[in-house]
Amino acid sequence: MVEFVKWPKIPRGNPLEITITEKINGTTSCVIVENGEVVGCQSRNRLITTENDNFGFAAWVEENKEQLALLGDGHHFGEWAGPGIQKNPINLDKKEFYLFNTHMWNEETTPSCCSVVPVLYEGIYTEQIVKDVMSDLMELSVSTYIPEGIVVYFRLFSKYVKFTFDTPEGKWKGV
Repeated sequence: MVEFVKWPKIPRGNPLEITITEKINGTTSCVIVENGEVVGCQSRNRLITTENDNFGFAAWVEENKEQLALLGDGHHFGEWAGPGIQKNPINLDKKEFYLFNTHMWNEETTPSCCSVVPVLYEGIYTEQIVKDVMSDLMELSVSTYIPEGIVVYFRLFSKYVKFTFDTPEGKWKGV
């Protein structure tokens, strides 16, 4: 039998609306909340527990379960950064969890145990804006820490693109 497949609605809006955030140099992590309770956590590639932890993230999640449950149901991705992780190039005094979704989280709505990746620009995408934000980030941080780069989020497409200082073509290019 032939099945009818409807053409999807085409969204209106400017496809070039973006949010640029600082790319925090740490390890990608995630808190998993179901039915209002923290049920697990993961690194970029695997589920983790306090027995097979990833730089202490699972232990931190266990210690902060009540606060993290306030994130609500879902998978909440972010960057776990600080001492002992990626040589701590941003010079944090302690490990911190930076949530990625800046449209959902901000300093007022985020549980006190979490941070949000810093927003550096919101507006219309141009190549020059990316260059300017990268330049400003390097200039502002040069005396206090070593930035990794930026992440550009294209709102309409829900897609991320990263730009890094050390490996602008990708760390595996030419390998």
